[in-house]
Order: sequence, then C-alpha cells, then structure tokens
Amino acid sequence: MKISGGCLCGAIRFDGNADPMFQAKCYCIDCRKTSGAGHAAMMGFADSALRFTGQAKEYQSKADSGNDVMRAFCPTCGSGVYARNAAMPGMTFVRAATLDDPNLFKAQMIVWAARAPVWDAVVADVPTFAESPPHP
Repeated sequence: MKISGGCLCGAIRFDGNADPMFQAKCYCIDCRKTSGAGHAAMMGFADSALRFTGQAKEYQSKADSGNDVMRAFCPTCGSGVYARNAAMPGMTFVRAATLDDPNLFKAQMIVWAARAPVWDAVVADVPTFAESPPHP
C-alpha cells in the first residue's frame, strides 16, 4: 500500500510503500485527548516502512496499559502525526486522520472500547477489546 500524509500546515510529511501490520481505533483516555475526538484511528507500520520529513515535537507518557508511549506532533500547527509504544519496538503508529487519503484506513480492531464515550459509539462489525488485546 502506498501511503502519504502529514500535519495540517505541511511542516511534517511522511510516505511509505508497505501494508500496515494492523489498523485500530483506540478509545483510551490518552488517544481521546490527543486526537481531540472520541477515539484515535491509527495504522501500525514497521519503522523502516516510513520516511518522515520535518521536525516533530515529542511528548512521552504512560499509556492506560502502563507502557511508555511517545507521541509526535507538529510544533507549528499541533497536529498529532505518529506515535511509538515501548511495548512494540520497531513500530510506528501513524494517525489515520493525517493520511492524504484517509479512506485507506480500515479498522481491523477496536481497543479500550470500555472507555468509549456514548457520543462516539463502537461499531459492532469489528473485533473489539474492552481494554488492550493480549500481545503475542
């Protein structure tokens, strides 16, 4: 899959040509707050599959899972662009909202569904986990 995208102002751009390892919607508190919405939609890629240009600002915190998560955003426009989770080294999670073609995103799972606000309903036709799915 050929993907490209970037932040609102265009200062950060990315591209790649690989299929995502997974695509998920997350309703955890951090994803809700950093997305400014009821959930965050993301695509997980091997780090080597993506090329980024521009300088992102990074914010690190503990996720609901207890893992360290680094979220990268544009220091000019504030758009969240990608994240990395210490529990999944070698992977980058691109925010689907930053894709040039957001229709490339197809949710394969929903995580932290127990935290979904009533105004952003969880869809019934996607495998859903109340919290985080078990890691292999």
